[in-house]
Amino acid sequence: MWALTWYGKASTRLSKSTERAGEEAAPDTESSLDIIVVGLNHRTTPIEIREKFSISDAQLREALIRLKSYHGIDEGLILSTCNRVEVCAVVQQLQTGFQRIKEFFEDYHTGLSPEEWNDSLYLYSADEAVRHVFRVASSLDSMVIGEPQILGQLKEAFDIAMHQKATGVILNKVFRKAISVAKRVRTETKIAENAVSISFAAVELAKKVFGRLEGKEALLVGAGEMAELAVRHLLDNGVRKVMITTRNFDNAIELAKRFDGIPLRLEEFPRYLAEADILICSTGASHYVISEEHIDKAIQRRKNRPIFLIDISVPRNIDPHVNQIDNVFLYDIDDLQLIVDANLEGRQKEALKAEGIVSEELQAFNKWLKSLEVVPTITALREKAEEIRRVEMNKFISKLSRLSPEQREVVDGLIASIINKLLHSPLVALKDEARSKNGALYVEAVRRLFNLDKDLHRRHHPAASDKEDSAAPDEEAETK
Repeated sequence: MWALTWYGKASTRLSKSTERAGEEAAPDTESSLDIIVVGLNHRTTPIEIREKFSISDAQLREALIRLKSYHGIDEGLILSTCNRVEVCAVVQQLQTGFQRIKEFFEDYHTGLSPEEWNDSLYLYSADEAVRHVFRVASSLDSMVIGEPQILGQLKEAFDIAMHQKATGVILNKVFRKAISVAKRVRTETKIAENAVSISFAAVELAKKVFGRLEGKEALLVGAGEMAELAVRHLLDNGVRKVMITTRNFDNAIELAKRFDGIPLRLEEFPRYLAEADILICSTGASHYVISEEHIDKAIQRRKNRPIFLIDISVPRNIDPHVNQIDNVFLYDIDDLQLIVDANLEGRQKEALKAEGIVSEELQAFNKWLKSLEVVPTITALREKAEEIRRVEMNKFISKLSRLSPEQREVVDGLIASIINKLLHSPLVALKDEARSKNGALYVEAVRRLFNLDKDLHRRHHPAASDKEDSAAPDEEAETK
């Protein structure tokens, strides 16, 4: 674990993340900067408490201003979704930072006493805080592993925080890296593949039956929530027309407006069965709404072109005997659930690969963070200056052949003196500013201005230097 200490070695005051607000850690003994996360989510808190903490998009900017007003919080970002509310911050002192964010939650949200939510908070610092952010971005901490929405929500929260100037060098790096980690997870694993919702599983099955859904027609009988979601997924995948019928014709009209579809009266829909490539049934009826005779007639009129039936109703509304008809494919909710369960198991296996990527990227982030310590930066700058002096002296040594060894030593000393005088004021300023709240900005600026990271890498990996000159802009861009 680490904390940034701007003049000296990294602090290790917290041996592991504190996962509950009630757990105590060692007291602060020195000024440093720590990355922390304080929050609650679907695992720690029921919805009736989470909704009290929710911060809308309209409230977020004002909330960030208030968060930054607390003494000791140098950078901050708020992520608020239906499943989590978290604050990620860079703080001057660890335990004080935890306390300030708890005060922020208490001050900003009224109607609940701290006793009602304090034990639901999770507190992370250092490695575990950054790992948590990487896992959230990669949807490894989501209710449904692999869901894509969280990355967009995190990007939006980051954009708003940057616009409000609530983040700085450290959190900008954390969240840019988190976004790149999430993209790498999606590229190198299959964590987002395969349907893990009933409605999407239905669409994936339809693709297997027809190959492509472009130009297909669908018929929705009933108006259950899962059925509506399935229709929306079908439209997103190229289905060109949707016919809708419900017991209440006004509801059919309203749904047809939403889906740009065609409303049908309930007694009329059997006449249109032959036009439907895909039929989704979700009614509240206690009997079979679609019989074997209905489908037999429809398949004859279709000249045996396949028809795909999805029965999401409980009890079932499509006679299961229709499966005995050639080119008829019927799936009920249990069939779909089996597919979902198998796919969830597959995602869990891919999640193990994703965790390995997160650990690897955390090591890379720690290297960058370590580089922000001022003493290694000063050492690297002096070493670079000394190397320049040595290389230039070797270049001109032949031109100084008429000089005596004593005179060459004087010239060498003159060059060293000039370099020392040039570096003196910047290094003094760097030491002074490194102790300030913007210390990371100054250290990072020096490393970038003098190209120290690339020089050190070339020194240790000379064979790879040429390749990296043309292939490493992304990592540099992440610190901007």
